[in-house]
Amino acid sequence: MGKINQQKSTWLFLGLISLILINLSGCGSANSISPDLENQVIDSQGKRLEIIKKRGRIICGIDERILGFSYKEPDGSYSGISVDLCKAIAAALFDDPNQVEFRHLQSKERFRAVVSGEVDLLSSNTTWTLSRDTSGGLDFLPTNFYDGQGFLVSKESSFTTIEELSDKSICVPQGATSQANLVETMRKHRLDYSLLPFENPNQLFAAYEARKCDVATSDRSELVARHSQLREPNTHQVLDVLISKEPLSPAIAHGEPAWYDVVKWVTYAMIKAEELKINSQNVDSFQDPKNPEIRRFLGLEGDMGAKLGLSNDFSRRIIKHVGNYGEVYERNIGEPFGLERGTNALWQDGGLMYSPPFR
Repeated sequence: MGKINQQKSTWLFLGLISLILINLSGCGSANSISPDLENQVIDSQGKRLEIIKKRGRIICGIDERILGFSYKEPDGSYSGISVDLCKAIAAALFDDPNQVEFRHLQSKERFRAVVSGEVDLLSSNTTWTLSRDTSGGLDFLPTNFYDGQGFLVSKESSFTTIEELSDKSICVPQGATSQANLVETMRKHRLDYSLLPFENPNQLFAAYEARKCDVATSDRSELVARHSQLREPNTHQVLDVLISKEPLSPAIAHGEPAWYDVVKWVTYAMIKAEELKINSQNVDSFQDPKNPEIRRFLGLEGDMGAKLGLSNDFSRRIIKHVGNYGEVYERNIGEPFGLERGTNALWQDGGLMYSPPFR
């Protein structure tokens, strides 16, 4: 009897495999494997950096609708802090910041796209949380923007506190940490409210401006940027109230140590450059510096780049093509929207931006 059951199980297994193969090969484009996902078919875990080098470009997942972070400009170009990280990685790898393919990802598909290998990197205002780090097949990299969730309100409402949002309608990004934070905060304060979730941030702020909700909530940086784009920005304000910590960090698929190290140290290189006061305008003046720390950092001595599988002058490439962290911040956030550095200042200026030693 046991032998018969074993044979039955074997035939069921073989039948299942046959059905899978038929679906993959004979059911048209809906089930065929796209060229970009071919790496899923073979065992590519741990080889992501090698695959990227062979391909000659990185594939970066973003949300192209987020001002200051990952935004598709009218001319088709991309701008933002998250975009510049991808460009910095391309500069380190290929000495060319344009060797990046940007792919717009909806919130609900972004993690699957990373884990499946559809994109090499997620750089899209994603909050680093314990549950995301431990249960989704993701590895998060160093935080490149410290944020917090806030509220955008009309000045005529006179709202200044959480308690005053009782019985109000609130527009919130759907499925993001912002929604969970809001639900938890209102529950903690025992407040009734109406929730209006939006997957599309453009629709969210259009609804707010059309007064379909009393309040808009999201990361404070996004609220500040969107506030400047309103038809009458002087009639609205971002409250000095934060209900969460939002460390925004890039993420890659789990099990890619070499690729992880590259993204990590590219992030730190931009911070370290600002610490050393090296920027895109003066980097060429450091041809023969006497400071041994600067010499190591710029690849004039030692083999730090080689240890990462990069050129030894990878930091110089990043600074030359993209800039240090301060330049990236000012270009994308500080200058256009007037948001002060705050927690995103360097550690010696009272912020949280800090690079480990390059040695």
